[in-house]
Amino acid sequence: MNILILGSGGREHCLAWKVSQNRKVKKIFVAPGNAGIAGIANCVDIPTDKDNFPTLLEFINNNKIDFTIVGPEAPLVDGIADYLEKNGHAVFGPSENAARIEGSKVFTKKFAERNNIPGAKAYFFKKNEYEKAKAFIENLDADSYPWVIKADGLASGKGVIICKNKDEMIKALRGFFIEDLFGKSGEEIVIEEFIAGFEVSVMCLCDGKSIIPMEFAQDYKRIFDDDKGKNTGGMGSFSPVPFVDESLRKKILDKIIFPTFDSLKKEGIVYKGILYGGIIIKNNEPYLLEYNCRFGDPETQVVLPGLKNDLLEILMNAASGNLDGTELEWSGEKCICVVIASKGYPDTSFRGDVIHGISKHSNKDDILVFHAGTRMENGNIVTNGGRVLNIVSKDITFKGAIEKNYNKIKSINFDGMQFRNDIARKVAEK
Repeated sequence: MNILILGSGGREHCLAWKVSQNRKVKKIFVAPGNAGIAGIANCVDIPTDKDNFPTLLEFINNNKIDFTIVGPEAPLVDGIADYLEKNGHAVFGPSENAARIEGSKVFTKKFAERNNIPGAKAYFFKKNEYEKAKAFIENLDADSYPWVIKADGLASGKGVIICKNKDEMIKALRGFFIEDLFGKSGEEIVIEEFIAGFEVSVMCLCDGKSIIPMEFAQDYKRIFDDDKGKNTGGMGSFSPVPFVDESLRKKILDKIIFPTFDSLKKEGIVYKGILYGGIIIKNNEPYLLEYNCRFGDPETQVVLPGLKNDLLEILMNAASGNLDGTELEWSGEKCICVVIASKGYPDTSFRGDVIHGISKHSNKDDILVFHAGTRMENGNIVTNGGRVLNIVSKDITFKGAIEKNYNKIKSINFDGMQFRNDIARKVAEK
């Protein structure tokens, strides 16, 4: 079989690595890919935006692609799954209609409210309602903070701002509606009550009729240790999540995940692909924070290494509506991912710094290096901005996985590299 994966990050490198373990796979193509992916697949310089859908289809036809896996959310929200299916091509990922669950925070919040899925109380404002939104903020009690403002549309994981006081909230509101910091994605916003607790990422495989949860994970969204600094696309993750016992797991699935899938069906939305719930736990009760319509990044990088099943077979069964009877098997190993980002991230992107101590072929079983923002330049692997590398380690204990991971990082160097030093350390202490 010939497989095409869309995307260029650590998630797509992990997907290509896992898919390559299927013996029936002849060739793997990744569009556009990165320097690390080029070590295990054929990278194709085709962007995945809507204007390039016809170019992708032409490539699929010319290269006899049997199956396409969509990594990032943007092409799904733009309708890539519909486009390929309409042209007779098998694809893993939800339709444009279903992908609204990530593409619009307003749609998602209203969907959750009308289907009684527990979450924070929310208020909605459009760009032409700046004064109304400002008045709402002015009337909030000082002791009700923090509050959260979310961009309606896609914002690469950076469109959520937690505000500790009125001044921060007015500044954030101006950023959305006056300064246009988020463009079209910020033309409508959700203002939500803040729920304090710990977060869990729940990725599920869906075939339109049935839903199968994968191992839970936790990610680290803030740029600095101890959850300080700005939000990012994710600076690390670990799986499984030891403080989610069977009772809490059942609550998460029965109160949020399964009702979500059932409600989608009830509203006529056939959901095929990954349904990802971002859940927060407060006083041992789960609340919905957000949905994503694709594999999480960097959660995928800690979940898939523990999956014993053939991933490609499962994804193809999901796309064809044949997941019924599938049982996932897990290794039971502890897995952590530490993201190494470029200088200036998440505000700016520095590119072109040579990365030392790494190669295209540097993976072994218990230490995996998945590339994200990398490219080849004059025979060197160099940074390409944003999140650059994902260092993934496995062990029978979190303590062992942490030691392996940070020892590996000591051998890697590029100008201005930044990473968190606290990934999974709290769970290792328990």
